[in-house]
Amino acid sequence: MNVPNDAYETTETHVERLLGRALNSFDLPDALVERLDSALAHASALHSSHHSAQLHRATYRHTYLLTDGSSLTLWELVHNTGRDGGDQHELYADESEVRLAASRLPAGFSEPETDRERYRGPGLDVDLDLELLGALLSTPPAAAPVYEPDDSADHARRVLRRAENADRPGEEVAARLRGAFAHHIKQVFGRQCSVAGRDVGFTLYEHGFLLLDGTEMSVWEVEHTATPDGRHMCEVYEDERTAREAMELRARVR
Repeated sequence: MNVPNDAYETTETHVERLLGRALNSFDLPDALVERLDSALAHASALHSSHHSAQLHRATYRHTYLLTDGSSLTLWELVHNTGRDGGDQHELYADESEVRLAASRLPAGFSEPETDRERYRGPGLDVDLDLELLGALLSTPPAAAPVYEPDDSADHARRVLRRAENADRPGEEVAARLRGAFAHHIKQVFGRQCSVAGRDVGFTLYEHGFLLLDGTEMSVWEVEHTATPDGRHMCEVYEDERTAREAMELRARVR
């Protein structure tokens, strides 16, 4: 089983994809997710793998080098024990947590692993991971956002107009955005999860604007289906933290 990682993707994209596909990413500590925002490089390795009948599971270790010189590790559990038999992804901040989660999987994994059933890859070597991360630092950083001059003031007006949340940006923000002459749109988060027994989707976008006075500003749009009737809903916030808190609240309502 291959490491679920595109070697050519940027670290930022890797983090977004990892968090976006994890069923339990909202359970990760906020402080940990914030630290990931400063990740410069990453390395992923298969930690263990187990196959039994029609079931399989694998554990991966993802190591990140941060701007302050420290490293951070996430543990990913991938298994196919769901009802549809497709791969499900879970993330944990500690190896003991991912081991416990693996032990709680349905029948088929109850017997102890043996060396024959288990593969332990180079991901066990922290020094090797950090060496790989050091090599990755030679890769040029991701380019800065490219602003497109494309009726940006009208784009800002439409984003704010479709927001349904009561605490959406007010007239002060709208007035500033009327001076936008270029903008960019970036998806920073996306995932599916279960809310009140129903599958719902969350997507977070950053709408960045370049203003006539030379300053930059962004608003953050949450698109989701965590509504009573399952319809699509848009919410807009002035900062990313508030937008993520709103998503977390919606996801935890039962």
